[in-house]
Amino acid sequence: MEVGNSKEVLQFYRKVFVIALPIALQSLITIGVNMLDTMMVGSLGDNALSATSLANSFISVFQILCMGLGMGASVLVSRYWGMKMAASDGSDKTGEEDAERALKQTVCLMLRLNISLAALFALATLIIPGIIMRTYTEELPIIDLGVTYFRYSVLTYFFVGISLVVTIVLRSVGQVLYPLIVSIGAFSVNLTMNYILIFGKFGAPRMGVAGAALGTLIARIVECTLILGYLLIFDKKIGFRVKDMLMKTRSLLREYIRISIPVLISDGILAVGTNSVAMVIGHLGGTFVAANAITSVTQQLSTVVISGVSQAGAIVTGITLGEGNREKTMRQGYLFFTLGLLLGTLSAAFIYFFSDPIIGFYKNVSPETAETAKHLMNAISLIIVFQGTNSIMTKGVLRGGGDTLVLMLADNIFLWVLAIPLGIFAGFYLKLSPFWIYICLKSDQIVKTVWAFLRLRSRKWIKKISTGDKKIAHNS
Repeated sequence: MEVGNSKEVLQFYRKVFVIALPIALQSLITIGVNMLDTMMVGSLGDNALSATSLANSFISVFQILCMGLGMGASVLVSRYWGMKMAASDGSDKTGEEDAERALKQTVCLMLRLNISLAALFALATLIIPGIIMRTYTEELPIIDLGVTYFRYSVLTYFFVGISLVVTIVLRSVGQVLYPLIVSIGAFSVNLTMNYILIFGKFGAPRMGVAGAALGTLIARIVECTLILGYLLIFDKKIGFRVKDMLMKTRSLLREYIRISIPVLISDGILAVGTNSVAMVIGHLGGTFVAANAITSVTQQLSTVVISGVSQAGAIVTGITLGEGNREKTMRQGYLFFTLGLLLGTLSAAFIYFFSDPIIGFYKNVSPETAETAKHLMNAISLIIVFQGTNSIMTKGVLRGGGDTLVLMLADNIFLWVLAIPLGIFAGFYLKLSPFWIYICLKSDQIVKTVWAFLRLRSRKWIKKISTGDKKIAHNS
């Protein structure tokens, strides 16, 4: 297993963390605000906390699908960006123009799909909010509060969706600092507005759960305005402008579908799987739901660096392959796997040692909720070692290599054949403790880690990608 000389390894780590750390910081800000939001809503009682948690489980389906759209486009954007740089260095004007055209077409297709998806979710939230909430819980007070939250969240889909996908493509060409700055501003707005509207401060009405939804909507509008405005007016790397929304994309459509759509489907499967977990937990009672709301924020907090490295893995892999260096890509793949094991272990240690103080922040939750949260924390600290490694490999390196169809199939099989049936059996039939229910629901993470390493060694994950009209031979 060759990983390159010490100079190449140092350059690799420098390149990865220059991309990963701003992404991680942005995630940390988001999660920190979400954690404070959870605490604010939690002060309204277990029902309010459960309602917003379950409503956001549905909204997170949309966000995961947007991540799929963005990351699918990122596979192409990073590869085309690498091709463009290689062509520019070699004074290949035609190759540079082909890569630039493919860049814009990819962004155009991504935005069109994103707006369509947002309209679909907004319509569902507007028309059938009660039905959506009943898929998560049978407790009427929680359903009623969830419907209220949905009523103020209808427009959020459009703004959060565009912000997510545009941020991802900007990162794919190395622009990671501006999205971080925007995130700091937007989530400061979110925190401030939630405080004002939830509790009725500074003369505003006390809106409770509705205030949490409205505060989030206002912050998302600010964020979308800043991030989309930068892409359309100031960005010079991609060069996408409003008029490009009308450009012809037929020549790239087949390649976009081949590479990007499996990522959307794969992340869609993840979204459904995550919601299946939420449904299992939701039907185990309000105590379990509230405990899961506490632990999910903690899990996100402990894996911000993993998330950043995962996205960096897709970007670095795509750019290196775009430059035509297959052997270097393999060496980087092994380094990413090792990095995943290390970061997963560090995350596990963080959760294990800090679980009690974090649970202690939630002063108004019941003792039963706190005890259940502790059981879930222990389970997460075990699973996160595998989940971290698997995330960096499947959502990063292998995806960046264009192996999106195989990854889609792997996600589907491991989730629906193993994890979900095992979790349902453990929860509803064996009635095991929260610890073992969670382990069963996440068992696919363990198996996928082993599979990802074997897939890496096979070299079959490195795929050719075209600019629409022709294959790029040097990626073979």
